[in-house]
Order: sequence, then C-alpha cells, then structure tokens
Amino acid sequence: MNDATDTPRIGMPVIDTPVTALIADDEEAPRAQLLAALQRRWPALHVVAAAVNGADAWDAFLEHEPAACFLDIRMPGLSGIEVAQRIGGRAQVVFVTAYGDHALAAFDAGAVDYVLKPVDDERLAQAIARVQARLDRPPPPDAALQALLAQLAGQIRRPAPPAVIQASVGKEVRLIRVDSVVYFEADARYTRVVHADGEALIRTPLKELLTQLDGERFWQVHRSVIVNHLHIAAAVRVDEGTMHLTLHGRPEKLPVSRHFQPRFKGQ
Repeated sequence: MNDATDTPRIGMPVIDTPVTALIADDEEAPRAQLLAALQRRWPALHVVAAAVNGADAWDAFLEHEPAACFLDIRMPGLSGIEVAQRIGGRAQVVFVTAYGDHALAAFDAGAVDYVLKPVDDERLAQAIARVQARLDRPPPPDAALQALLAQLAGQIRRPAPPAVIQASVGKEVRLIRVDSVVYFEADARYTRVVHADGEALIRTPLKELLTQLDGERFWQVHRSVIVNHLHIAAAVRVDEGTMHLTLHGRPEKLPVSRHFQPRFKGQ
C-alpha cells in the first residue's frame, strides 16, 4: 500500500514532489477514474485541480501553472484542444478522449499523447513515461503541434460573439455595445466592464466571458484582465518579469502576466 503522502489528492501538497498536474473532464465518472488511475501509475504526482469544463481548466492553469495537463477533448466552454492551444509549450499535455473521436487520426499522425476512455492503466503508464522524459529534457516549442491544434480547433462550431452585454445599473438594465468595451476586469464576484461611456458590473465571471468574446479583438493579458486590443497604446516592460499596458486616452495601466508577455514583441 502506498504511503498517504505519495497519493495525489486535490488541494493537498505532496512532500518532496515538485511535479504538479491539472485534470479536466466535464463528466464526473471519467474524471474520478482518471484521478484514480493517476494515483496508481504516478503516485508522487500532485493534482492541483480537477476542472469540470474548459473555462475552469484554463483558469486553473493560470492559477497553478501545473507541469502536466490531462484534458478531455470535448468539454463545454472551451474544448480541451482550445485549452491546449492557450497553454502552448508551458506544460505537457495528454488528451483524454472517447474511442471514435475524429481527432484520433490527427493525433496519431502528429504523435500527440492521448489516452482513451475508459482509461487503460498500461496506456496511461506509457503516456506518463513520455511526459516524465520531456519534463527532464523539455523540447523546443513544437510549431507543428500548434498548427495541428489550430486546425482541429477550427473545426469546432461556436456561436457568434455577443453584440451587446446587459448590465444592471441601479434600477436600469443597460445595453453595452461589446465593440465599445475597453477592457474587462475580474472584481470579486463580478466582472467590471469599462467602456466608452463609463463602466458597469456584471455577474458573468471573466473566465466565462472569455469563451464568448471574439478572441481576435479581445486579448486576455492576465488571469483577471481581458482588453480590447484596439485600445492598447503600448506594452511597457518594467523589468524582466513585469509588464503593463497603457491605453489610448486613459490613465489606467493594465498588468500583463508572464504567460501573456510573449504576445508583445517588437518587430
């Protein structure tokens, strides 16, 4: 029997084991099965979060920055493929998918790590071994993999981005044109919407808004900030680890976390 300190449990630190992981599946039974299989095959692993949808998975990644991510492909909000796109090369990704998923052929051709549901211990052990080898010697960013993920993500049908956002202001419900928004900022239980005519608070969490907005126009630059890039005046590097944005005609300085700083590179 494994010692209790060798068993990965959500929210509990593991002694002398720096490797952390995130798992994500919108179904409870497969999520529990994956966690149990990881306990058997990688007992030193510290699972920092078990997300129930893609938006929660991405938010948990930004919060914990785990070394490995086990992502269900089909999830509401953001798919596992879209979460992996956002992660880029900052973590090792293993996809979890059902037999017959159309992405499997592409994964096989692109040598992408995946395991099938229900999770088979031997197949999971093989994926874990590859992840562990790459953790010891991280490879350079895989442009081919990102191109494959972009291709698969492009096949996902999404509803059109909203044209307006409804916000309660006193006794009024105001309709705010999305194209007038300068930035969104998480504010305790609400999201602050700063727009051309003022600002308002809405109850929709920032991580949920992220799945609805046009990603070409609205850039996430911090776990708590999404900005309309048309309003960005400059990205200012304060020191090696600190960057902020200045805005056209506004005094605010918006923080840019380390994960998003590579977006701002001089030509």
